Amino acid sequence: MSETPVAEDISQPIRPIVNKITMDEPWKWLAAGWRDLAQAPRFSISYGFIFVLVSYLLTLGLLNGAFFFLVPPLAAGFFLVAPLLGIGLYGVSRSIERGIKVEFCQAQQAWRSNPVHISAMGLVLLMMLLVWILMANLVFVLFFDKPIPTWENFIPVVFLSGDSPLFLFAGIFAGGVIALYTFAISVITVPLLIDRKIDVMTAMQTSFSAARMNWRPMLLWASLIAMFVGIGIITFYIGLLITMPLVGHATWHAYRDLVAEDTERVPV
Repeated sequence: MSETPVAEDISQPIRPIVNKITMDEPWKWLAAGWRDLAQAPRFSISYGFIFVLVSYLLTLGLLNGAFFFLVPPLAAGFFLVAPLLGIGLYGVSRSIERGIKVEFCQAQQAWRSNPVHISAMGLVLLMMLLVWILMANLVFVLFFDKPIPTWENFIPVVFLSGDSPLFLFAGIFAGGVIALYTFAISVITVPLLIDRKIDVMTAMQTSFSAARMNWRPMLLWASLIAMFVGIGIITFYIGLLITMPLVGHATWHAYRDLVAEDTERVPV
């Protein structure tokens, strides 16, 4: 008597398998990102120009509205939402990888591939940015015991004078915890959501697993991202014209190296 085959339980979620990488990979991602930028410069620089323009508009709006104290935390927290802002760049890199014609509608096409869960990830990142800003203001209120400086001397007095070491320590510690956690749950989440039909929670868990399993190279990658964002900020945003497209393209290649083509069933 033949046995009746048991159907696969499709109710169990499918989780991508994470690869183990070396310390050399982040440098390879940058090289691959630069190749993508050079192969599609018109599209990449256009995305970079949008980053520069939006940064100027936000800064001028905050300054004119007497909210200058929000400029430093927003500038420092810029990279928290950068994984979502790079969606069009991921689409460009995916098209180059597949030999498909690159078009300006890449961001729209990438979003339409998984709109509900990409939008949910956007809300998560915006929430983390809000927490970042609230924490920055809380630390300022609790630990900065000097008179509130004007915009002209805000950064020298607050960050460079060395008169408030406890404030600097608390700010760096609190900001570092938020930044590392956000990086871990988002470093490859958006490219993963674009490329595969999975939910946002599974994508974030996969990203966190990739960061945890490869914590040394991923810390290097986080440092490189922070460096490139910092270059963009200290050059009065002009550097974002190149650095943001470069990081965006490189992030796609990070996803491709960190996540295997195979998947596994996750017990529930």
